[in-house]
Amino acid sequence: MKTIAKSLRVSLLAATTLSLLNACTKLDDESYNQIVTSQFTPTSQDLLALVGPAYSTWRPLYLEFNGVYRINETSTDATVTPARPNGWVDDGSYRRLHEHKWTALDATPRDAWTQSYAGITNCNRVLYQIEAGQIPVTAGKEQLIAELRVLRASYYYILCDLFGNVPVVDKFDVPAGFLPTQSTRKQVYDFVVKEITESIPALTDVADATTYGRFSNKWAAQALLAKVYLNAQVYTGQAEWVKCIAACDAVINSGKYSLEAIQASVFRTQNEGSKEIIFAIPFDEVYAQGFRIHMQTLQPQNQQTYNAQGSMWGGGICAIPQFISTYDPDDTRLKQNWIQGQQYSSSGAPLVGVFGATTGKPLAFTNTLPGIDNSLETDGFRVGKFEIKQGVRVDLSNDFPLFRYADILMMKAESQLRLGQSGPAAALVTQVRQRNFINNPSKATVTGADLLKGSTYQYGPARNNVVSPVEGGADIQYGRFLDELGWEFTAEGHRRQDMIRFGVYTKKSWLSHVPNGDYRTLMPIPQNVLNTNANLKQNPGY
Repeated sequence: MKTIAKSLRVSLLAATTLSLLNACTKLDDESYNQIVTSQFTPTSQDLLALVGPAYSTWRPLYLEFNGVYRINETSTDATVTPARPNGWVDDGSYRRLHEHKWTALDATPRDAWTQSYAGITNCNRVLYQIEAGQIPVTAGKEQLIAELRVLRASYYYILCDLFGNVPVVDKFDVPAGFLPTQSTRKQVYDFVVKEITESIPALTDVADATTYGRFSNKWAAQALLAKVYLNAQVYTGQAEWVKCIAACDAVINSGKYSLEAIQASVFRTQNEGSKEIIFAIPFDEVYAQGFRIHMQTLQPQNQQTYNAQGSMWGGGICAIPQFISTYDPDDTRLKQNWIQGQQYSSSGAPLVGVFGATTGKPLAFTNTLPGIDNSLETDGFRVGKFEIKQGVRVDLSNDFPLFRYADILMMKAESQLRLGQSGPAAALVTQVRQRNFINNPSKATVTGADLLKGSTYQYGPARNNVVSPVEGGADIQYGRFLDELGWEFTAEGHRRQDMIRFGVYTKKSWLSHVPNGDYRTLMPIPQNVLNTNANLKQNPGY
């Protein structure tokens, strides 16, 4: 990563490091870890460093081991973390996610809650320091405040999506012992929409390295707003398809973004220059660590494939065979996004198994999986969407695209479809598909009638690779569109939200999962949080 964007990302990380160092500094004569207003006039680089800690929380929030990504992917019909010959049972939490049996004591909801509010607190702190004059910002003050408000709204969006009924705290200077009261999901939604819409006019039109990985331009804010509107019916009971289209059109009409010619370009190691990325969470193998999907999905032997500097952890996350079976064989995303078949060393030597029944046999990943409770080291295709470079470390340097242009097109298309505009919706879906059927271009085209069909997913419990009883997906309204979302956004943390919106998440069976209550569309408020705040009431069902 040799671009300006990289230097900005390092500056953001350095800000976090400096804040930690300063917090641990104690001098007897005079405190130098306080900003003295009369002695400090911040430059643009200083301002970047000041907001850094507020952004850096997105990394552990989304991609930490028990982050939002794990909830949004492995509780769905697309991926799973099965027991392996070498482990991956742990405390049963992976199985509970798959079977929808998590509790308020699980680490995944706890960490999602904790990290979201850590980000909110950092936003509130910097906003307070600016508004109180502790940080004497003059030039660009209005824009910086707007950026921080949208960033804070992005954390509340996660809370609204996962937990629904959460406290809204928008002040930093609260009294000691302050216990916030609980807001309804609609109130949280209204707050998020208000913060974004009021802030957009003050944000810049620029989309370049100076705005990369930040909510400092209008288009990142509009992308977030579109996502919130897309799920408005789930959050409030009132659909906002027209408003979602308007937010998408703002991004489209800006002319700042476009589809990459090859989908894989969005996910390369040096992807910070992608014209498709609207907002990304920056990662770096040294300076901004935490993105380790390759370590979680591959076998130790794959260290030889990539000349990796560490041994992979043994194939925790893999694809659910029923999902893989929905792909068209001519869809290039099937091979670009999933590591499959015989595995080789970097020199071309075939790799062999080292665990259990596959010891000494070809290490070939197959589209098979007997269940959540047991598997061979060769069972299941592995996540390969994000480029794994030669010499890779434990951490990837690929930035994680939270919002990209294909998402904008598909959000608009879904809104059009739900408004009865299947023709225009099909044109947008076709536009996204075209780069993925280069060997058979005619298959890229879909019609409005196609999008009105059900899903091709063969839902139903699947034991030892046999689906029985077969539930199918033909009864899912707009199920074909749900399939399209799965094929385009697999392994990007979209699936749980999409399944909920299409009424599938708590209604269908897959692999070892059977429905376990509609209340599972929300996570439980962590028990440790309830224990410390009597103002909070647990979500129904838990």
